Amino acid sequence: MVSVQEDIQMNIKKVAVLGAGAVGSYVIWGLSKRDGISLGVVAEGERAERLKKGCIINDVTYNPEVWTPQEAQGADLLIVSLKYGALPDALDSIAAVTADNTTVMSLMNGVDSEEIIAAKIGAEHVIGALIKVASHKEGSGYYFDPETTIGIIFGEFEAPYNSERVEAIEKLFENTGINYRVTENIREEIWSKFRLNVCNNLPQAILGAGVGCYEDSVHMQAISEGLRKELEDVAKAKGIDIDKAGKSSSYGSAVPPTARYSTLQDLDAGRHTEIDMFSGALMRMGQELGIPVPYNEFAYHMIKAIEEKNDGRFDYSNQDKRMSCSK
Repeated sequence: MVSVQEDIQMNIKKVAVLGAGAVGSYVIWGLSKRDGISLGVVAEGERAERLKKGCIINDVTYNPEVWTPQEAQGADLLIVSLKYGALPDALDSIAAVTADNTTVMSLMNGVDSEEIIAAKIGAEHVIGALIKVASHKEGSGYYFDPETTIGIIFGEFEAPYNSERVEAIEKLFENTGINYRVTENIREEIWSKFRLNVCNNLPQAILGAGVGCYEDSVHMQAISEGLRKELEDVAKAKGIDIDKAGKSSSYGSAVPPTARYSTLQDLDAGRHTEIDMFSGALMRMGQELGIPVPYNEFAYHMIKAIEEKNDGRFDYSNQDKRMSCSK
Protein backbone atom coordinates (compact mmCIF):
# COMPACT_ATOMS: atom_id res chain seq x y z
CA MET A 1 0.00 0.00 0.00
CA VAL A 2 1.23 3.50 -0.79
CA SER A 3 1.66 5.51 2.39
CA VAL A 4 -0.45 8.57 3.09
CA GLN A 5 2.59 10.83 2.96
CA GLU A 6 3.87 9.50 -0.38
CA ASP A 7 0.44 9.63 -2.01
CA ILE A 8 -0.25 13.31 -1.32
CA GLN A 9 2.94 14.51 -3.09
CA MET A 10 2.34 18.13 -2.10
CA ASN A 11 -0.87 18.26 -4.10
CA ILE A 12 -4.02 18.59 -1.99
CA LYS A 13 -7.00 18.94 -4.32
CA LYS A 14 -10.01 17.94 -2.22
CA VAL A 15 -10.61 19.24 1.31
CA ALA A 16 -13.52 18.17 3.50
CA VAL A 17 -14.53 19.94 6.71
CA LEU A 18 -16.55 18.05 9.33
CA GLY A 19 -18.04 20.64 11.66
CA ALA A 20 -18.89 24.10 10.34
CA GLY A 21 -19.16 25.91 13.66
CA ALA A 22 -16.82 28.40 15.31
CA VAL A 23 -13.65 26.52 14.35
CA GLY A 24 -14.78 25.16 11.00
CA SER A 25 -15.79 28.66 9.95
CA TYR A 26 -12.17 29.82 10.19
CA VAL A 27 -11.09 27.02 7.84
CA ILE A 28 -13.95 27.68 5.40
CA TRP A 29 -13.20 31.42 5.43
CA GLY A 30 -9.56 30.82 4.54
CA LEU A 31 -9.77 27.93 2.08
CA SER A 32 -12.61 29.54 0.14
CA LYS A 33 -9.87 31.81 -1.22
CA ARG A 34 -7.79 28.88 -2.49
CA ASP A 35 -8.11 28.26 -6.22
CA GLY A 36 -7.72 24.80 -7.65
CA ILE A 37 -9.30 22.81 -4.82
CA SER A 38 -12.70 21.33 -4.08
CA LEU A 39 -13.88 22.47 -0.65
CA GLY A 40 -16.87 20.91 1.03
CA VAL A 41 -18.50 20.47 4.41
CA VAL A 42 -19.59 16.99 5.44
CA ALA A 43 -23.19 16.81 6.62
CA GLU A 44 -26.42 14.88 6.20
CA GLY A 45 -30.12 15.43 6.74
CA GLU A 46 -31.37 18.65 8.27
CA ARG A 47 -27.85 19.96 8.91
CA ALA A 48 -26.95 19.49 5.25
CA GLU A 49 -30.04 21.41 4.12
CA ARG A 50 -29.16 24.27 6.43
CA LEU A 51 -25.55 24.42 5.22
CA LYS A 52 -26.66 24.49 1.58
CA LYS A 53 -27.99 27.98 2.30
CA GLY A 54 -24.42 29.08 3.03
CA CYS A 55 -22.18 29.83 6.02
CA ILE A 56 -22.18 33.39 7.35
CA ILE A 57 -18.66 34.31 8.46
CA ASN A 58 -17.73 37.88 9.39
CA ASP A 59 -20.92 39.08 7.65
CA VAL A 60 -20.05 37.36 4.36
CA THR A 61 -21.92 34.30 3.08
CA TYR A 62 -19.66 31.47 1.90
CA ASN A 63 -20.96 28.53 -0.11
CA PRO A 64 -18.72 25.50 0.13
CA GLU A 65 -20.09 22.31 -1.36
CA VAL A 66 -22.11 20.09 0.98
CA TRP A 67 -21.15 16.43 0.83
CA THR A 68 -22.41 13.28 2.45
CA PRO A 69 -19.57 11.21 3.94
CA GLN A 70 -19.75 8.98 0.87
CA GLU A 71 -19.49 11.96 -1.49
CA ALA A 72 -16.50 13.26 0.49
CA GLN A 73 -14.75 9.89 0.31
CA GLY A 74 -11.19 10.15 -0.89
CA ALA A 75 -10.63 13.73 0.28
CA ASP A 76 -6.93 14.47 0.45
CA LEU A 77 -7.47 16.34 3.74
CA LEU A 78 -10.31 15.93 6.22
CA ILE A 79 -10.43 18.63 8.89
CA VAL A 80 -12.47 17.60 11.94
CA SER A 81 -13.73 20.64 13.86
CA LEU A 82 -16.57 19.22 15.93
CA LYS A 83 -17.53 19.68 19.54
CA TYR A 84 -15.96 16.92 21.60
CA GLY A 85 -19.28 15.38 22.54
CA ALA A 86 -20.14 14.90 18.86
CA LEU A 87 -17.01 12.89 18.06
CA PRO A 88 -18.22 9.36 19.00
CA ASP A 89 -21.23 9.62 16.68
CA ALA A 90 -19.03 11.05 13.89
CA LEU A 91 -16.45 8.25 13.80
CA ASP A 92 -18.33 6.27 11.16
CA SER A 93 -18.53 9.39 8.98
CA ILE A 94 -14.79 9.97 9.41
CA ALA A 95 -14.13 6.38 8.40
CA ALA A 96 -16.40 6.74 5.34
CA VAL A 97 -14.47 9.81 4.14
CA THR A 98 -11.05 8.30 4.73
CA ALA A 99 -9.34 6.56 1.81
CA ASP A 100 -5.72 5.44 1.42
CA ASN A 101 -4.65 8.99 0.49
CA THR A 102 -6.58 10.85 3.22
CA THR A 103 -4.90 12.80 5.99
CA VAL A 104 -7.10 13.70 8.96
CA MET A 105 -6.43 16.86 10.97
CA SER A 106 -8.36 17.27 14.21
CA LEU A 107 -8.85 20.86 15.39
CA MET A 108 -10.85 19.81 18.42
CA ASN A 109 -10.12 20.85 21.99
CA GLY A 110 -8.70 18.39 24.47
CA VAL A 111 -5.76 16.00 24.27
CA ASP A 112 -7.20 12.73 23.01
CA SER A 113 -9.25 13.35 19.84
CA GLU A 114 -6.33 12.20 17.66
CA GLU A 115 -6.11 8.95 19.62
CA ILE A 116 -9.86 8.35 19.33
CA ILE A 117 -9.84 9.00 15.58
CA ALA A 118 -6.68 6.93 15.05
CA ALA A 119 -8.29 3.96 16.80
CA LYS A 120 -11.03 4.08 14.14
CA ILE A 121 -9.08 4.73 10.93
CA GLY A 122 -5.42 4.04 11.74
CA ALA A 123 -2.75 6.34 13.15
CA GLU A 124 -1.04 6.65 9.76
CA HIS A 125 -3.88 8.90 8.58
CA VAL A 126 -3.75 11.34 11.51
CA ILE A 127 -1.56 14.42 11.77
CA GLY A 128 -1.31 16.34 15.03
CA ALA A 129 -2.89 19.79 15.15
CA LEU A 130 -4.63 22.43 17.22
CA ILE A 131 -6.22 25.80 16.58
CA LYS A 132 -6.30 29.06 18.52
CA VAL A 133 -9.14 31.27 17.32
CA ALA A 134 -11.36 33.53 19.42
CA SER A 135 -14.50 32.90 17.38
CA HIS A 136 -18.04 33.50 18.57
CA LYS A 137 -21.55 33.16 17.20
CA GLU A 138 -23.96 36.04 16.69
CA GLY A 139 -27.35 35.14 15.26
CA SER A 140 -26.71 32.69 12.42
CA GLY A 141 -23.13 33.80 11.77
CA TYR A 142 -19.65 33.35 13.21
CA TYR A 143 -17.17 36.13 13.86
CA PHE A 144 -13.43 36.39 14.56
CA ASP A 145 -10.61 38.88 14.02
CA PRO A 146 -8.28 37.50 11.29
CA GLU A 147 -5.47 39.81 12.38
CA THR A 148 -5.27 38.70 16.01
CA THR A 149 -6.06 35.03 15.41
CA ILE A 150 -3.05 32.80 16.11
CA GLY A 151 -4.48 30.10 13.85
CA ILE A 152 -3.53 26.49 13.19
CA ILE A 153 -0.45 24.78 14.63
CA PHE A 154 0.34 21.34 13.23
CA GLY A 155 3.06 18.75 12.78
CA GLU A 156 4.02 15.10 12.77
CA PHE A 157 4.07 13.23 16.06
CA GLU A 158 7.30 11.52 14.98
CA ALA A 159 10.16 12.19 12.56
CA PRO A 160 10.46 12.99 9.71
CA TYR A 161 8.90 16.28 10.75
CA ASN A 162 9.25 17.88 7.31
CA SER A 163 7.13 15.17 5.72
CA GLU A 164 5.43 15.33 2.34
CA ARG A 165 2.06 15.94 3.92
CA VAL A 166 3.32 18.71 6.19
CA GLU A 167 4.68 20.48 3.10
CA ALA A 168 1.41 19.83 1.28
CA ILE A 169 -0.66 21.40 4.06
CA GLU A 170 1.70 24.37 4.24
CA LYS A 171 1.23 24.89 0.51
CA LEU A 172 -2.54 24.62 0.92
CA PHE A 173 -2.66 27.29 3.64
CA GLU A 174 -0.30 29.76 1.94
CA ASN A 175 -1.86 33.07 0.91
CA THR A 176 -5.32 32.13 2.21
CA GLY A 177 -5.35 34.40 5.26
CA ILE A 178 -5.15 31.37 7.54
CA ASN A 179 -2.41 31.86 10.12
CA TYR A 180 -0.42 28.69 10.70
CA ARG A 181 2.79 27.32 12.13
CA VAL A 182 4.54 23.96 11.84
CA THR A 183 6.07 22.45 14.97
CA GLU A 184 8.21 19.45 15.87
CA ASN A 185 6.57 19.34 19.32
CA ILE A 186 2.92 18.96 18.41
CA ARG A 187 2.04 16.72 21.37
CA GLU A 188 3.42 19.30 23.81
CA GLU A 189 1.70 22.11 21.87
CA ILE A 190 -1.63 20.31 22.20
CA TRP A 191 -1.12 19.99 25.95
CA SER A 192 -0.10 23.64 26.14
CA LYS A 193 -3.41 24.66 24.57
CA PHE A 194 -5.19 22.20 26.87
CA ARG A 195 -3.62 24.04 29.79
CA LEU A 196 -4.88 27.38 28.45
CA ASN A 197 -8.40 26.00 28.10
CA VAL A 198 -8.52 24.43 31.55
CA CYS A 199 -7.02 27.42 33.37
CA ASN A 200 -8.81 30.18 31.45
CA ASN A 201 -12.08 28.65 30.24
CA LEU A 202 -13.30 27.01 33.40
CA PRO A 203 -12.98 29.61 36.20
CA GLN A 204 -14.48 32.26 33.92
CA ALA A 205 -17.39 29.97 33.04
CA ILE A 206 -18.22 29.40 36.70
CA LEU A 207 -18.02 33.12 37.53
CA GLY A 208 -19.88 34.20 34.39
CA ALA A 209 -17.64 37.19 33.70
CA GLY A 210 -15.35 38.42 30.93
CA VAL A 211 -11.70 37.37 30.79
CA GLY A 212 -10.69 40.63 32.47
CA CYS A 213 -11.55 38.86 35.73
CA TYR A 214 -8.15 37.15 35.68
CA GLU A 215 -6.38 40.49 35.79
CA ASP A 216 -8.74 42.08 38.28
CA SER A 217 -9.15 39.34 40.89
CA VAL A 218 -6.49 37.58 42.95
CA HIS A 219 -9.12 34.96 43.74
CA MET A 220 -9.63 34.12 40.07
CA GLN A 221 -5.85 33.99 39.65
CA ALA A 222 -5.60 31.55 42.56
CA ILE A 223 -8.23 29.23 41.07
CA SER A 224 -6.55 29.34 37.67
CA GLU A 225 -3.17 28.52 39.22
CA GLY A 226 -4.66 25.61 41.16
CA LEU A 227 -6.03 24.12 37.96
CA ARG A 228 -2.72 24.74 36.21
CA LYS A 229 -0.61 22.95 38.83
CA GLU A 230 -2.82 19.87 38.74
CA LEU A 231 -2.67 19.70 34.93
CA GLU A 232 1.10 20.10 34.91
CA ASP A 233 1.47 17.35 37.54
CA VAL A 234 -0.56 14.98 35.34
CA ALA A 235 1.39 15.94 32.20
CA LYS A 236 4.72 15.37 33.97
CA ALA A 237 3.60 11.95 35.15
CA LYS A 238 2.70 11.08 31.54
CA GLY A 239 6.15 12.13 30.35
CA ILE A 240 4.94 15.27 28.58
CA ASP A 241 7.19 18.31 28.92
CA ILE A 242 4.88 21.22 28.12
CA ASP A 243 7.83 23.61 28.25
CA LYS A 244 8.97 22.16 24.90
CA ALA A 245 6.05 23.96 23.30
CA GLY A 246 7.81 27.27 23.90
CA LYS A 247 6.63 30.55 25.35
CA SER A 248 4.63 31.47 22.23
CA SER A 249 2.23 28.60 22.90
CA SER A 250 1.38 29.86 26.37
CA TYR A 251 -0.91 32.52 24.95
CA GLY A 252 -4.15 32.52 23.01
CA SER A 253 -5.47 34.99 20.48
CA ALA A 254 -5.75 38.59 21.70
CA VAL A 255 -9.17 39.31 23.17
CA PRO A 256 -10.79 42.23 25.01
CA PRO A 257 -11.54 41.93 28.77
CA THR A 258 -15.21 41.41 27.93
CA ALA A 259 -14.48 38.24 25.93
CA ARG A 260 -16.25 35.04 26.92
CA TYR A 261 -14.48 31.80 26.02
CA SER A 262 -16.18 28.74 24.58
CA THR A 263 -17.29 27.12 27.86
CA LEU A 264 -19.03 30.28 29.02
CA GLN A 265 -20.47 30.82 25.53
CA ASP A 266 -22.04 27.35 25.78
CA LEU A 267 -23.50 28.09 29.21
CA ASP A 268 -24.79 31.49 28.04
CA ALA A 269 -26.60 29.72 25.19
CA GLY A 270 -28.00 27.00 27.45
CA ARG A 271 -25.86 24.34 25.76
CA HIS A 272 -23.92 21.58 27.44
CA THR A 273 -20.19 22.26 27.59
CA GLU A 274 -17.03 20.28 26.84
CA ILE A 275 -16.20 19.92 30.53
CA ASP A 276 -15.85 16.13 30.13
CA MET A 277 -12.97 16.81 27.77
CA PHE A 278 -11.33 19.29 30.16
CA SER A 279 -11.59 18.53 33.89
CA GLY A 280 -13.35 15.24 33.22
CA ALA A 281 -10.30 13.97 31.31
CA LEU A 282 -7.93 15.22 34.02
CA MET A 283 -9.98 13.47 36.67
CA ARG A 284 -9.71 10.19 34.75
CA MET A 285 -5.99 10.61 34.18
CA GLY A 286 -5.40 11.69 37.75
CA GLN A 287 -7.18 8.61 39.05
CA GLU A 288 -5.12 6.35 36.77
CA LEU A 289 -1.88 7.99 37.91
CA GLY A 290 -2.76 8.40 41.57
CA ILE A 291 -2.59 12.21 41.36
CA PRO A 292 -5.25 14.20 43.27
CA VAL A 293 -6.95 16.95 41.23
CA PRO A 294 -9.38 18.67 43.66
CA TYR A 295 -9.55 21.97 41.75
CA ASN A 296 -10.57 20.10 38.61
CA GLU A 297 -13.07 17.98 40.52
CA PHE A 298 -14.72 21.13 41.84
CA ALA A 299 -14.73 22.79 38.38
CA TYR A 300 -16.19 19.64 36.83
CA HIS A 301 -19.05 19.27 39.30
CA MET A 302 -19.78 23.01 39.40
CA ILE A 303 -20.09 23.32 35.62
CA LYS A 304 -22.16 20.12 35.47
CA ALA A 305 -24.49 21.68 38.06
CA ILE A 306 -24.77 24.87 35.98
CA GLU A 307 -25.70 22.70 32.98
CA GLU A 308 -28.40 21.06 35.10
CA LYS A 309 -29.66 24.50 36.10
CA ASN A 310 -29.84 25.51 32.44
CA ASP A 311 -31.76 22.30 31.74
CA GLY A 312 -34.41 23.40 34.26
CA ARG A 313 -33.63 20.83 36.93
CA PHE A 314 -33.76 23.43 39.69
CA ASP A 315 -36.92 25.20 38.60
CA TYR A 316 -39.06 24.87 41.70
CA SER A 317 -41.68 27.47 40.76
CA ASN A 318 -44.47 24.89 40.38
CA GLN A 319 -43.59 23.35 43.72
CA ASP A 320 -43.77 26.78 45.36
CA LYS A 321 -47.28 27.27 43.93
CA ARG A 322 -48.42 23.92 45.23
CA MET A 323 -47.04 24.65 48.67
CA SER A 324 -48.74 28.07 48.84
CA CYS A 325 -52.09 26.58 47.79
CA SER A 326 -51.94 23.95 50.52
CA LYS A 327 -51.64 26.53 53.32
